[in-house]
This record gives sequence, structure tokens and C-alpha cells, in this order.
Amino acid sequence: MTDALPDKAAALFRDQFGTAPDGVPFAPGRVNLIGEHVDYNDGLVLPVPIAAGTAVAWKRSSGDETRVRAADLGEEDSFAPDSPHKPEAVDWRSYVRGMAAQWESELPALDLLITGNLPRGSGLSSSASLCIALGRAFAEATGTEIDPTSLAKMAQRTEHEYAGVACGIMDQMAVAAGKPGHAMLLDCRDLSYRHFAIPDDWAVLIVDSGVTRGLVDGEYNARRRQCEAAASPLGVSSLRDVSVGELASADLPEPEASRAQHVVSEIARVKAATKALLASDLPRFGNLLREGHASLRDLFEVSHPAVDELVARLQGLVGEEGGARMTGAGFGGSVVVVLPKSRADGVADALDKDVLRVT
Repeated sequence: MTDALPDKAAALFRDQFGTAPDGVPFAPGRVNLIGEHVDYNDGLVLPVPIAAGTAVAWKRSSGDETRVRAADLGEEDSFAPDSPHKPEAVDWRSYVRGMAAQWESELPALDLLITGNLPRGSGLSSSASLCIALGRAFAEATGTEIDPTSLAKMAQRTEHEYAGVACGIMDQMAVAAGKPGHAMLLDCRDLSYRHFAIPDDWAVLIVDSGVTRGLVDGEYNARRRQCEAAASPLGVSSLRDVSVGELASADLPEPEASRAQHVVSEIARVKAATKALLASDLPRFGNLLREGHASLRDLFEVSHPAVDELVARLQGLVGEEGGARMTGAGFGGSVVVVLPKSRADGVADALDKDVLRVT
């Protein structure tokens, strides 16, 4: 992360509030290499933090209300710091008030300015980035030390209770505890994690499909309910505890059977992808990405025709040397491609899409 975004936030804060901020914490976005829709099934995931993210400039206010400016939207909000009520409609205010409502120590009245460079709806965890950046601002403002896991749990509760998205914990943990240039193998059951350096001769690119995805229309929450419905007759608390063999012998109805097949096979792919990463076996890693995309498209049914077309185009450019797949919860958003570093510039130049280089 460069200082460009925090510097921008500080300058905008001075313009809006007429004084310098007391602090400008930053939180990155994330791209998930593999392990989609398994975090709320207690599975394993392999995300990477990215340079783009969210900055929140803050200063203690002399007034009675917390004032918030969303600089990129030209919108604002204000609320009493001791009673940040849930907004009627879900938008960026939901995340600000949700994080404030959960803060355990007393929050003073603050002036806040939010700015970021993550495209909303791109599948790069803009909401988790906002929540973690806000949490870091509140921690600075109250002199509180909070560990990444506790902060991630607070952000997840905000998604559940204030935004209405029954998400897992991957996005928040990747943003709060991720390490630049490293993939984070996260166990979403016990929240243990390890960082593994991405090989120097690999490149990770994110390509925006141009299709803005949304989650609150019910599709995401419906997938979670379907996974829970699949786990129940198998006598387990989550699909993490189901083996491929056990699933093959089960007689689940559709769509629960397909949803479970994706989850169980995807967790296995994360394990295999981690081994491929440690062995610097890019062809194997790429093949696992391709398998993962097909599973998300056909079994979990969360892809989009434009995303499938982009994945196929990228795979044609990369060939057997790497792989591409949709990333994020689906219904639009971005595609991640892992390929030899020597090929990255050529592939990016061949596209008419916005490309973000992670490594």
C-alpha cells in the first residue's frame, strides 16, 4: 500500500472540515484465489490482500454528533455516537453505524471522511475493507488495542445485522490479518491462519468483468440456507465434516446435492492448491482454478454469462501455464488469473478491461 490514498483522505478531510485529521488508517481489499462459498461452511480459503482499499480520516469533534462524509459518493450522515440506529435502507451508512454500534468502549463524537479505490460490486470486499478501516479508526480514537480476529468478527456481525448479508468470515479476516504478497490459508472454523509467499515468478491479476454484482437480493443468503439444508440430513453441523465418499452415497435432493458437491470438492481444491503453491507448481494451481470456476458455474450457479466469457478468454490467453476463475461471491464482479510473471504484461495488454495487478 502506498501513501496515496491516506494522503488523499487527509486532504479531503481538511477541505471538508477545515482542519487536519488526527489519524488516517487504511484497510485493503482482498482477492480470493480459491475457496469460494465455503467460509460459511467452516471450510478452508486462500485469499490475498491487495493494494487498493479504504482510508478513513478521523478527528475528535467538539460537537455532540458524529459526522461522516463519504467523499466518493458526495454523501454524508450524522448520528449520536451513543445511539447509532440502523438505517432503514442498506447502504454505506449501514456499515458505519453498525461498526459504531458494536464498539465496546464509549465512542466520542467524531468527524469522519471515507474514501477508497475499490470498485463497488467488483467482488474485492469493499464492504469488509470499509468495516475494518472504520474499526481501526475507532481503535485509534479511543486508544484501544484490538486484535485482527476480534475486529474481523465485529465486521462480520455488521454485515449480518446491519446489511442483511449472512456472509462468512473470510473477507473480514483476509482484510484484517492478511499479509501483502502472501496467500493466507484460513481455517474458517477455528480462524487459525498461515501466510505463504506467492512465488516470485507468479503473477496474480484481477480483471473487472464490468458486471456489478449484488448480494442483498437474496441469492447469497439462499445459497447459505441450501448448504445448511444439505448438512442437516447428513447429521453434521456443516459441510466441512462431509467427505467426498459420504456425499456420493447420500441421497440429497436438488439443489442441495449440487450445492454440497461444490462445497466438499472446493475445500479439497483449497488443500491441493496450497500444496501446489508451496511446490511452485503453477500448471497444477491453474488447473485447480479452472475446476473451481466450473463448479461455481454449474453446481453452485453463482456465475454470470459475461464472467464465464471473460474466464474463457483469459484461459485462452494463458493456456496450460496458469488458470482463471471468477472470484468473490458471484453474480458478476471480477475474475482472478494466476499466470507466469513473464506473461502478465502481455495478457493485460490484450484485454479491453480494467486490470489490477496484485503481484
